[in-house]
Amino acid sequence: MESETARQAATDSESLSEELADTLVRIQRLIRRRLRGGMNPPRLRGAEVELLRLVESRPGIGISDAARALHLAGNSVSTLVNQLVRDGFLLRETDPADRRAARLRLTEVAEKRLGDWRRRRAELVVRHVSRLDEADREALRAALPALRKLAAGLHEEVEDG
Repeated sequence: MESETARQAATDSESLSEELADTLVRIQRLIRRRLRGGMNPPRLRGAEVELLRLVESRPGIGISDAARALHLAGNSVSTLVNQLVRDGFLLRETDPADRRAARLRLTEVAEKRLGDWRRRRAELVVRHVSRLDEADREALRAALPALRKLAAGLHEEVEDG
């Protein structure tokens, strides 16, 4: 009897995990798709926005540190940096302490673009969350601490791995 209960709990946990992961991915994809529609060219891909947001929060970050923070290969981040420099969103400055290393900074265009992106994302999510009934909004509020813990655990696992 106890093994049947344990087996059911494992099945329920797997089902919850799969449904949660699928739902989070779907929400992120839909938000990204909706935001892309009203942006001026060039369109920014998800990884490009993530890199810009990282540079915004850590001005002067190097490429290898950015790669670690984003959990991407260094050559992938270098490719993103080259594209963003070419499109006028990033400045690549030589590190005075190590002339071989680069330090990344946002351009004014990127700061404006991120501000616009952030504003439009907030408006989109507020609009859709406000359409939910109070019970659903409260359920989302109540789930946030658990989702933050989940994100922190995933982040720690990647850092340790």
